[in-house]
Amino acid sequence: MEGRGRRREPTIRLSDVVADCVSRWFQDALREAKNGDISMQILVGQMYCSGYGVPLNIQKGKAWISRAAQCRSSALKVGHKRPGYNASDSDSDDAKDESAS
Repeated sequence: MEGRGRRREPTIRLSDVVADCVSRWFQDALREAKNGDISMQILVGQMYCSGYGVPLNIQKGKAWISRAAQCRSSALKVGHKRPGYNASDSDSDDAKDESAS
């Protein structure tokens, strides 16, 4: 009879927890992007373009990527990549491609 008398905590689905975390990640990244962080501008663009943590909005995504590209031209190479794929990652891929030629 140990279970009697105790209130059962509401069940929270893991998918809801993850969705909340991703949404907060987007909000944090957006705040930093607005403050001029180029890496976060790229991330926000990728998130908009993929609909990750925010409703899909290709136009806003491209605008953020273009904004970042004004300071880091390699940003244009990663706009279509998954969120978190950095421009520096793209640069290293280019070096591999050139050495293979």
